[in-house]
Amino acid sequence: MSNTDLDPSIEALLNSANTYAPPSHDTNSFEKMLAEQEAANAPKKQSNGLIPEVDLSIREFKEIEKVFNDAPADWFDNPAYYKTAIAGEGNASQRLHAVLSKYLTCKDIKDRMVYRQQVIMAYWELIRSLAPKMADKNIDITKKMLVRFAVLLPSLFKPEQKELFAKSILDNNTNEPVLYLDEWFRAIATGLLKPSTTDEVRTPKKAATPEMAAAYEQQRLMQLQSKNSGKLQNAESLLNVKESERSMLEVELKSRIDALCDHQPAIGLDPHKQAYTEMQLKLFAEISNYLHALSKNNKELSKYLKELEESKEAVDSVSMKIDQGPQVVAASEEDISTEFETVRQMAKMTCGRQGNQFPVFTREFYHCLPQSTGFRENVIKILKWVESIDPGAFCRIHKQSSNRIVPYVILLPTYGDSGFCWEPFDRYNRVTSRGRIVVPMYPRDLKIAVLTAVADLRWQVAKEKASYYWMEEGLTGQYYEWIDKQKLKGDLKQYFIQDYVLWMTKESEGVQRLDKEVRGIFWRNMPFPQELKDTLKTRSLVYDELCKKDMNRAMSDGY
Repeated sequence: MSNTDLDPSIEALLNSANTYAPPSHDTNSFEKMLAEQEAANAPKKQSNGLIPEVDLSIREFKEIEKVFNDAPADWFDNPAYYKTAIAGEGNASQRLHAVLSKYLTCKDIKDRMVYRQQVIMAYWELIRSLAPKMADKNIDITKKMLVRFAVLLPSLFKPEQKELFAKSILDNNTNEPVLYLDEWFRAIATGLLKPSTTDEVRTPKKAATPEMAAAYEQQRLMQLQSKNSGKLQNAESLLNVKESERSMLEVELKSRIDALCDHQPAIGLDPHKQAYTEMQLKLFAEISNYLHALSKNNKELSKYLKELEESKEAVDSVSMKIDQGPQVVAASEEDISTEFETVRQMAKMTCGRQGNQFPVFTREFYHCLPQSTGFRENVIKILKWVESIDPGAFCRIHKQSSNRIVPYVILLPTYGDSGFCWEPFDRYNRVTSRGRIVVPMYPRDLKIAVLTAVADLRWQVAKEKASYYWMEEGLTGQYYEWIDKQKLKGDLKQYFIQDYVLWMTKESEGVQRLDKEVRGIFWRNMPFPQELKDTLKTRSLVYDELCKKDMNRAMSDGY
């Protein structure tokens, strides 16, 4: 839409509204050395500039030193911001302009409700038009801000809100998979990420031409490549752990052999030396333990070497086939359209049926403090806090190895209050693929929004791990049995999410809010860090009893 398409009176109105060892030494120290060695030996993953690669050597979120820039940018100072944001989008921009004008000027409450619903429909049609254009790195910043923050009219800011958003950090410098909506669309459109899964099963299309047949084969190979890459990365991670363990065991073994071979001179009997001392005689048993541990380690290491070799051959084979086929860089229009519909559904889910579905940023509905607005850096700080209390929140167990895999976090500019998990992991790569969680940017409580998303992720990962036995085994099975015993009706997962929020916000601080049995389930399946446990047991006999049960289990077999 050209600048001249705006009615002068409406334009004036819009502008005015503007402005882990043998038991002979310290196990904790040994495990710490193992972790450090593993991290040092692990291959470093290169980022593609937008989507950070999964790196199993990373143990925690980095500290966020800067949430906002020192000075505000001039994105929202452009007098033609509104016209530039909606320009070139055809009927979608015309329709939005017309209904937005009526909505802003309407005084009648009933008519305003009608226009508000029309604005919602028209806005999402505009985003449908803008979504594929996010693939362009050089797209106008106003269109990017519109998709990222839902800022359509800077005039709908309060002055302090305008300055706050203008100070937000534009690029992802955190190397964490937390993405704004414009970055998400760009990743999908450029083929860096696959579209989110949906309930609808796509009907396979017949290849009308040889080119289409080749393209479908390329997609199949890329799915196979994703699955093989997960196996390769996991085999490499397991091998790194065993190599690090071997290195540590060898260092300990050498130090004890050196101590065993160190003999003091026999006084007056030169050149003869003393026999083994009592301390040295004790080393025989320790050395035997280390040799036994090294033998066990060697068997496992040999197995992982073979797995790594097989995985590498599979990856190289598929890569060769992909390289020989047609190059697939960008996603198809169908994929982008499907992702748009998925994102719109995500937006509705953050708000719920009775929530505020209005999609445009306005001071009328935005009531967040700077630290509680869903900017990327704020969300990462909360995720770091979550992991400090629930260390296993983002961990997945495979072959007795715990892999820390942070999910993709999609930040949606909605007024919803609940985050959720869209998918716990890629169905073609359950080992090292990232899940996908959604967090609304303008909730009443950002910490609760993030916690509900992490709780949903926790539930779905545990459910997938238990598979057909999810009502009998593991976290979900134990929780289901309790709910069934209480004869509670309703959504099982929602009960879990509510209890998880209490677990993280109240129980972690020693405030008892959960049922005794639920507390025990969470204590066993989602344990607090040992430091926090030690603190809690001094505050209440309830937690002291749970710690004693931990000690009893640790001394028994099968803990």
